[in-house]
Amino acid sequence: MGEFGTIEADGKTSRAYSTGDFAQGTPGVLLLHAWWGLNEDVVIFADRLAAAGFYVIAPDMFDGQLASTIEEAKGLSGAADEEAINGIVLAAVDRLTDHLGSEAKLSVIGFSFGAHWSMWAPTQRESVAASVLYYGTTDGSVLTDTTVPVLGHFAEEDPYETNEWVAEFEGTLRSAGRDVVIHRYPGTGHWFAEPSNDAFRSEAAELAFERTVQFLRDRP
Repeated sequence: MGEFGTIEADGKTSRAYSTGDFAQGTPGVLLLHAWWGLNEDVVIFADRLAAAGFYVIAPDMFDGQLASTIEEAKGLSGAADEEAINGIVLAAVDRLTDHLGSEAKLSVIGFSFGAHWSMWAPTQRESVAASVLYYGTTDGSVLTDTTVPVLGHFAEEDPYETNEWVAEFEGTLRSAGRDVVIHRYPGTGHWFAEPSNDAFRSEAAELAFERTVQFLRDRP
């Protein structure tokens, strides 16, 4: 449905998947992958968003590398260059703005590893109007430096993002006056929305997707 191309970030070429019919004013989504890399799960999710009426760019934050085991994924995410990823994320946001126009609504969806940047991007670009997180959080000033609304999807049983940590994350956002909606999905664990993963739970994944689409459509 879509195609792989490239974006330029800080003088370096990075791969990115784009999908959807773009035109001035079409809502845009920046989709940020989990620590597995830009794999088929990301492509499938991007195409589903495109079918729902969004233009999507999913940049590769790992320079083409993919992981299939947790140990491999830990290695990729641990070796990631944060400054380089910052540049890739902003280049992708700017590409969306160039394609769709300055008046288009832009949102960022981050899965796990990508969740931090879904919160960080609105602090850097006023064009980003909403953040969505799938079983990932962050901390620090990115939680309070912008006022864009936040939607979070979290697992009931998750050793990476515990219920206590998610509650603290939500409380910080609310204390800062943020519009935040947090959903917890019973009987799920981390990666429940990724079809290639053993943790995939189709009913929870479908509900989370429907809620995400509605949230993005409701942005002013």
